[in-house]
Amino acid sequence: MNFNLDLAINSFPLLLIGAGVTIQITALSVALGIVIGLFVGIARISHLKVLRALAAVYVDFFRGTPLLVQLFLFYFALPAITGQRVDPFVAAIGACGINSGAYVAEIFRAGIQSIDAGQMEAGRSLGMSWGQTMRYIIIPQATSRVIPPLGNEFIALLKDSSLVSVIGFEELTRRGQLIIAKTYGSLEIWISVAIIYLVMTLTISRFVAYLEKRFKTNDKH
Repeated sequence: MNFNLDLAINSFPLLLIGAGVTIQITALSVALGIVIGLFVGIARISHLKVLRALAAVYVDFFRGTPLLVQLFLFYFALPAITGQRVDPFVAAIGACGINSGAYVAEIFRAGIQSIDAGQMEAGRSLGMSWGQTMRYIIIPQATSRVIPPLGNEFIALLKDSSLVSVIGFEELTRRGQLIIAKTYGSLEIWISVAIIYLVMTLTISRFVAYLEKRFKTNDKH
């Protein structure tokens, strides 16, 4: 089978539009996941048993079920319950963000628990509440430690976002499918899609490595 270079080149602009949508979905989902994950991660180590139990159920459910199933629940099952149609973009962000939140929660939990217990005791001895100590002492120190796993989560979600193509949302993978349906150039398009994903993941990896190095340098000062 011959490789049609012209088809690959001509398809790149459309694929790049899809790549932009993929990055948008991933960025918004991870942002939502970080907000959810931070609070759930803190709840996981809370002294309140109810909070710990609820956080554990959330983490276990969304880490224990496939993201594809969660997308179907958002896009198909939720409208059946509420009677309201869910926009594909909202379904994509909601499912990916909540799924990401479960993984981010464990990242924050591990990062917070990696801080020496004496830091909490020091904060409390200064008259700070548990919440103030977490906010001003523990979480800032844990931030530099959670950057690498957060970067890995961003990359993993970037690739998993291809699943939103099953609900008709036109991100990178879906754009590739539509182009193939018109041109029958499976080889050229899928190789192009793979290259674009590779460039995006490598770029994120380098950026995360830079942030990690930057935070380590700041910690030394």
